[in-house]
Amino acid sequence: MPSFTLSRVKARPGRGYWWYLLPGAVAFTVVVAVPFAANIYLSLTKWSGIGDPRFVGLDNYTRLLHDEVFWTSFRNTAAMVIAMVVIPTLAGLVLSATLFDVIGRRFGPKAASFLRATFYLPQVLPVVVAGILWGWLLRPDGAVNALGEAIGFGTHDWLGDPGTALPMVMLVMIWVQIGYPVVIFMAALQRVDPDLYEAAEIDGAGWWNRFTAITLPQIRPETFVVTLTCTIAALKVFGPVWALTRGGPNNATTVPSYFAYNAFFNKLQVGYGAAVATALTLVIVAISIGFLKAQRRAEEAS
Repeated sequence: MPSFTLSRVKARPGRGYWWYLLPGAVAFTVVVAVPFAANIYLSLTKWSGIGDPRFVGLDNYTRLLHDEVFWTSFRNTAAMVIAMVVIPTLAGLVLSATLFDVIGRRFGPKAASFLRATFYLPQVLPVVVAGILWGWLLRPDGAVNALGEAIGFGTHDWLGDPGTALPMVMLVMIWVQIGYPVVIFMAALQRVDPDLYEAAEIDGAGWWNRFTAITLPQIRPETFVVTLTCTIAALKVFGPVWALTRGGPNNATTVPSYFAYNAFFNKLQVGYGAAVATALTLVIVAISIGFLKAQRRAEEAS
């Protein structure tokens, strides 16, 4: 009898831990799993949002494969990845290392913290607000054209020209996004032993040598996190495009999320919009899995 009671006591803690997963599982089911399943169902139908959906099978996905605007939106997403992942991550690495290893050591941690907050300030603004502000600056009678006219460069419709609209949206996204990696990388550098930098400096290593030999290897996990989260944000970016250009001109700045929104609410093609959203979700999941596998291989190799 005592042994039976002891075995039951030992078994309880193992089973009890599963109850802590229940709230997260319920939230995931309600917020993610059920809406995604409903979206998949709608993507197999033709529906205007009124009346009953009509099942059409894979017709919406077949239409996607032959829709030039859909592929244009994914090409524009590649530009968003450059603006929201590649440039901010590389610039964030350099800026955070400079703030931590140069500014912080010469002028003190308060100066480095102030500059870090300055870089992060655009992240505090709602994305739509930032888009509206930049829209005012870049419109034909805005401050950018006023400055250009004052110095002899003339004026230009930056957001109305298909050749410049996408680069201007990219510029705005670089400005918005760059503070995030700076904050993450500076937080990561707090756990790096300062003696490593001092020893390297005593040995005659310059800033670039310290950056490549100490900074980059030490914050590799955070680099993976920043790259993954920024990539997901770039793939589903919507607010700035909606605020600045509405996907125009001539779909020059259309991205998949705005393409899906346009199909849902403007064209009332709910099934087609659901197909776009489903395709985008699958792309994000596949990229996320690829990033996680690459991170695990990198950690095992090191």
